[in-house]
Formats: sequence, C-alpha cells, structure tokens
Amino acid sequence: MKKNIFAIILVSVLFSCKDAKQEKVVQNTPTVKDSVVKTEEIENTAVSEEVFKKEFNILIPQNYRTYENENPVKALSQKWVELYQENGEYFLGKANFKIEKGYSECSGDSTLSIMPEKKVLLLMDYPKLKTGKIKSVKIERDKIWPKEKLSFTFNNLIYTLRGEGKVLSEEQISTDDDKTEIFKKVEDYKLFITVGNNPEKLLLTETSFNDTFVELLFAGDIDGDGKLDFVFGANRDYEEERVILFLSSKAENGDSVKKVSEIAVQFDC
Repeated sequence: MKKNIFAIILVSVLFSCKDAKQEKVVQNTPTVKDSVVKTEEIENTAVSEEVFKKEFNILIPQNYRTYENENPVKALSQKWVELYQENGEYFLGKANFKIEKGYSECSGDSTLSIMPEKKVLLLMDYPKLKTGKIKSVKIERDKIWPKEKLSFTFNNLIYTLRGEGKVLSEEQISTDDDKTEIFKKVEDYKLFITVGNNPEKLLLTETSFNDTFVELLFAGDIDGDGKLDFVFGANRDYEEERVILFLSSKAENGDSVKKVSEIAVQFDC
C-alpha cells in the first residue's frame, strides 16, 4: 500500500515539473514576439523618412573639410561641367580649376579648396551637358518672401514662383553691395511654381532658418531642352552654404522641374 502511495506522489511531482517548464516557455514567448514587432516598426519608419537620392553629384567653389580621409573634392575631375558667368551671360564649360590643400583652424581638419579659373556658380558631374552659351533670365529679385510672387517669361511660357510661410519678424539690414533691404525671419516656408496654364506645384519646403533664407541664384536652360532649370541657395544656418539644382529634363508626373542634386557645406566650429 505504501509503495502505491509513493508511486502516485512521484508521478504527480514529475508532471508538476513538466508543467512548470512549459509555463516558463510560454511566458518567454511574448518577449520574442515584441522584438519582431519593434523591428517592423523601425523598418516602416526608415521607409517613410527616405533620404533624397541624387541623380549626380554637384559641388560649389568652397573649402571642404577632410573627415576620416574622405573629402567630396576628391571626386572632381576635368570630366565635370561647370556653370559659369562672364560679362553678364552664362555658359557651360569643361571644369577648369585648381585644388589647394589647407587646414581649418576652426574644426582642426585638413581641407581641400576648389579654385576655379572663372566665376563659377556650380560644378556638375554630368558630362552629357552640352558646353557653350546658354539662355537664362535676368533675376530682378532673388528672394520670394511669403505672400510674394516672382514671374518671368522664357520661350513664350510664363513661370511664376510663389512663397508661403509664417513671418515672425522683420528688420532692415545692409547688404554686401552697401545697400539696405528688409530681411524677414520665416518659419514653415514653402515655394511653389506655376508654368503656363499647368497646375501649381510645390518646389521646395523648409521648416526653419537661422539668419538665412532661400535665394534664387540662377534660372536658365542648363540641359538644353528649351525649358527653365533652377539653382537655389537654401542655407538653413548662417554657418552653412547649401545649393540645390532643379532640371526640367528630369521632371516626372506632370512636374515642370525635378530636384536632381544638392550640396551642403558646413563651416561651423
């Protein structure tokens, strides 16, 4: 009788241990499931915040810092095309430049500086461009503040740029050519473009600026398709020089131009 009781107790203990192990496994399972969900959330976030992809590289005549032995200037060659100004006209030509080595006292980095032979606005790694004189429009105003418009005609088409945004303050400042102008502190800026009778399209947007604003640097036919292309300065901070290139020949989905490249050079300490 005692042997039977002992056997029953032993079997009960063994089943209890087995159930305890199963409970531990079940309790650990949700942890694995949660980690999979978090991974999916990260992947979805990465897709929604996709970084702009350049069609090709561009550079501006500037000093570029070398970081971890990498410097954008190292990619520059005579195969690149430069957009330059001469006697009030614009031209495309094969890149003609010198590169000077230097040192940044501010950041402690070595630097490479692009020293062009001419008055160059932009250097482009786009050898397909045809060199020679190009058609352009005279820019009367380089800033399109919120609630303002700027229009010009090119090849019988009217182009209109319109600004939107929140003006926080205004002040009178002196420019480099000893003139005065009204400078506005702007947030949530949007710049729209209309070409002919086509619907208005959003061209660029900036949330905020630090003593800077968007400037229209160039409007002309860079790619030779008879339509306007644009070069904008879009510095987000006074210690940054940022240039954005829009080409009409790359436009898609009914747009008049497409952002194809940008370069941002930092010179903060």
